[in-house]
Amino acid sequence: MSPSRQSRTPVWLAIAGTLRADISEGRYLPGDRLPTEAALAERFGVNRHTVRHAISKLVDEGLVRSRRGAGSFVAATTTDYPIGERVRFHENLLAAGRRPERRVLLIERRASTGGEARALDIASGAPVCSYHGLSLADGQPIAVFESLFPLDRLAGIEAALLENNGVTAALAAVGVADYTRASTRLTAVSANATQALHLHIREGDPLLKSTGLNVDGTERPVEYGRTFFAGDRVTLTLGR
Repeated sequence: MSPSRQSRTPVWLAIAGTLRADISEGRYLPGDRLPTEAALAERFGVNRHTVRHAISKLVDEGLVRSRRGAGSFVAATTTDYPIGERVRFHENLLAAGRRPERRVLLIERRASTGGEARALDIASGAPVCSYHGLSLADGQPIAVFESLFPLDRLAGIEAALLENNGVTAALAAVGVADYTRASTRLTAVSANATQALHLHIREGDPLLKSTGLNVDGTERPVEYGRTFFAGDRVTLTLGR
């Protein structure tokens, strides 16, 4: 065998290198689904087994994650998210070097449940403003949430949430100049169909559920919320 043939790069390794370059150059972004094995086989003029070998190499390197029945995805960069006395979404992500974004999914007025009323220190069935939203980092969805605000205590909060960029600004607009986290409870849960759709994951994938209560300077509850973080995209850290 000639030296040139002995030194030839295996086809599967060359394909892995090309896909690695595609990822580093931004052709495929974190969370993006790679083309199917059939599509990649056609692109490179090889069989699917060769493509599968190349994808396995990227999986071993941590660049790609494969999900049975869903395909292969560019591994998402995890975001450090502190959970402490002062939890501020925009500030947390900016401190981690990420671009924060929040999208409003729904703002509605409804009656509080017994558990919600106890947390907010209001009568059971008292009206609350329910704010459903999607949190993103660098354009990638990392969490879905529902925040509840006591309407009898925070008149005008619905309009403030629509007009202002973020909860902090909305609370300030209705007279809450500052607030702190009174309690946080973390649990592991599985994504339901709706959560999976918003987060671009599969139903049943792991989520980190954070249930928190925020209070104003007089210790009055002003926000009770549930946030569901994509388990492979966020690292929650506890501190003050």
